[in-house]
Amino acid sequence: MNDTMWSLTERAKKIATPTLANALDDFGLSDRILPSIKQVALGMHFAGPAVTVQETVGDYGTYTHADFQVGSMIDAASAGDIIVVAANGANVSTFGGMASFAAKKKGVAGLLADVGIRDLEEIIAFKFPVFAKHLTPLTGRTRIMVEKINVAVVIDGVLVEPGDLIVADGTGVVVLPVQKAEGIIKNAEQYDADDKAAIKELKAGLTFTEVMTKFTRI
Repeated sequence: MNDTMWSLTERAKKIATPTLANALDDFGLSDRILPSIKQVALGMHFAGPAVTVQETVGDYGTYTHADFQVGSMIDAASAGDIIVVAANGANVSTFGGMASFAAKKKGVAGLLADVGIRDLEEIIAFKFPVFAKHLTPLTGRTRIMVEKINVAVVIDGVLVEPGDLIVADGTGVVVLPVQKAEGIIKNAEQYDADDKAAIKELKAGLTFTEVMTKFTRI
């Protein structure tokens, strides 16, 4: 991760996804908010640049064990990156406890998967943040083939390109296109400051109606 992306990631970590979503609206990018993928356990969150993975899914025995290249996706990620897996929402596991341990050990910041994952208790124990379409015991071995790494993918109906900044928390997941991330975060920081100012106004005695009138983007 270069210094610019590191700085953007550190700034984005401090901002809630609803506030970033307000800023995405400013840029006409509300289509970069994932509609259904959520954290697999309470309290999980992350921010970082995307390392994208495209998978194909078939019935048991369709592919070889060698096609299930989970190690390759971990190898492709650096410390602070988010592994982003596209598999068209298939209800089969692409990642489990051992893979989460390996990714965590390498410094990978999290997993965003439009597919299933398993071994939830282990993932929680390893403190590896995961946002996924499904929880399922079903293995991906011989069912999943890793096709390509670091190509444009579609996750939960949302375009993600390599290097896009992914931010996820208890509310949901947003994708900040890398070329516009600086401007989006700058706007979001102002909205975040407005949120904090609005709380102070409420504590000082303003009604919620008055605060909503004064701060139009909270």
